[in-house]
Amino acid sequence: MVQTPGSTDIDILEKSTVFQGYFRVDAYRLRHGHFDGGWSGEIRREVFERGHAAAALLYDPARGAFVMCEQFRVGAYAAGMDPWQLEIVAGVIEDGETPDEVCRREAKEESGRAISELWPIQRYLVSPGGTSESIYLYLGRVSAEGAGGIFGVAGENEHIRVSVMDEARLRALMDAGELSNAATLIAAQWFFLNREQILTKWRAK
Repeated sequence: MVQTPGSTDIDILEKSTVFQGYFRVDAYRLRHGHFDGGWSGEIRREVFERGHAAAALLYDPARGAFVMCEQFRVGAYAAGMDPWQLEIVAGVIEDGETPDEVCRREAKEESGRAISELWPIQRYLVSPGGTSESIYLYLGRVSAEGAGGIFGVAGENEHIRVSVMDEARLRALMDAGELSNAATLIAAQWFFLNREQILTKWRAK
């Protein structure tokens, strides 16, 4: 029977920081175990370190509506895609913060909404071949009444347009392949897969 290599089957030959700016890049020289019991040759890789994040799709079950954000993303611009990304609220987890706390803070800063309840969806790796970053993903219960406008932290040069979107519109964007960032796409897919369970639980309150 072929065995999966364990976490101890990794031999770090060297690790060094090769760049430190707004983000950090670490360089590794390593070997890892093979499924058949052998070992790889020496592998050299750079890992982009930017910490971990938490994100929440904001949903109002009474209105059947989402509170969505739109803002400029330089990575999307560099990829030749639309730099004004339709997104869910998200933020980096700082020292001493929990993912839940980050979602509640970012919902206020980025959309002016207060989250009354959080439903955990998934923790996932953003791009494990090149970065350690993971995202804790949630569904956040909010009121969409009066939502909309421009938000963000001025000191961080944030300029975020907030709008209310009904379920049919978000589903249409998802089905048309127009949600191009992973957190928003994964959260939307999860919502529509679990919609009946969500409504049964949240509309009963």
